[in-house]
This record gives sequence, structure tokens and C-alpha cells, in this order.
Amino acid sequence: MKTPPSLLNFLLTLSLITGQIKPDPNPLQDYCIADNQNPQSFFLDGSPCINPKEARPTHFGTSDLSKPGNTKANQFGFYITQTNTINLPGLNTLGLTLARVDIAANGLVPPHWHPRASEVTICLEGALLVGFVDTSDRLYTQNLGPGESFVFPKGLIHFLFNMNSQGPALTISGFNSQNPGAQIASGATFTSEPPIPDVVLTKAFNISASDVTRIRRNLGG
Repeated sequence: MKTPPSLLNFLLTLSLITGQIKPDPNPLQDYCIADNQNPQSFFLDGSPCINPKEARPTHFGTSDLSKPGNTKANQFGFYITQTNTINLPGLNTLGLTLARVDIAANGLVPPHWHPRASEVTICLEGALLVGFVDTSDRLYTQNLGPGESFVFPKGLIHFLFNMNSQGPALTISGFNSQNPGAQIASGATFTSEPPIPDVVLTKAFNISASDVTRIRRNLGG
């Protein structure tokens, strides 16, 4: 059976397009230090650049990741401090970022995903249980101690749990996008604005309308 020429053309075009997809586009110059002073009158991927002649060493460094985050800021007991084009203007267009993850005793970075980046995390303090679920619904988990690393593939749901009930944990994560994005599964599902209709959630999770109300209330929705 011959494949129709139109289908061959479609498959060829699709392969060419997907072959060019990357987490972030490659920069066209050495660097593009984000202009955080002038109002942005148009929107684009990344931030507008300052004049390269105005570049300074301080544009390429930050001390923000040296400061512990407030793990009491949410009910799960974690805090993320991420580099961005505000606190580290020199990373603009370079296709990467770092994040400090502080997790309280028995705290949890709940199941979430990053739509635009893979993540590799290294445990610096504490004892962590980390894991992700692939698209076949298979779970991969690992216990991490100081100096040990784990990678979360792009777009897959994953979590980090501090197994120590007595002390905090600390990790540093790297992403292959300057803006990886993040969605917590429970929050996106039950506290969206406007809310997902109850009938959808009751059918999706085989729960009652009162369960939906209770879960939303527990999550602050």
C-alpha cells in the first residue's frame, strides 16, 4: 500500500518542524542583558536588551540564592527562590535558570510540572524523597542525600518531599529555560479562576460535589 503524497509531505513537514523545537531559542549575540528600567511597550519571549556597552559584571551575578526562603508562606512548607531577568539580568536569552528550594521538616513541593523545561535538582541538605510519573503512569522515585542529584523530564509531573521530621531540606535546581513555568496539579485543578465546573471534577475524580467544595476550601480556593 502506497502512502499518499500529501501524507508524505505532511510527515516530512512535521519532522522538520519538530526537529527545530528547542526549550529556548539560541541567542544571536553574546548576551542580551534585560532592560528592567524602561516600560515595555511590546511583549516578546524574553526581555528587551540594554545597550551592550552598558554591561557591567553585576548584571551577571546575584546573591539571591544565598538567602533562605520562608517555608511558612504556604500550607505545604516550601519556598522557591528563582533567578530571573530582574535579579539576574544577564541570563536573559541564555535559555537557563536556577532555583533554590527550601523545604520545611516533613514539607512537600507538591506534584507539579514545568511546561517549558526539564529540571535537574541536587540535594544540599536533608533527606528527600523525589519522583516523577511518566506518560505511561509509571512512577520513578529516589531517596536523595546531600550531594545527590535527580532529573525531572520536561512536562512530567513530579514532587519533592522532605522525609526528615526534625529539620529542613535544601536543594538547588537547574532548568534549561529562563522561564520554565510551573503548575501545581491540585491548585490548577481545584483553584483555577474561573473554576472548573463541579460536574467536570466530580466525574474526573469520582467524587461528590461536597468533596469538590471541601478540597477547594482546603487549598484556599
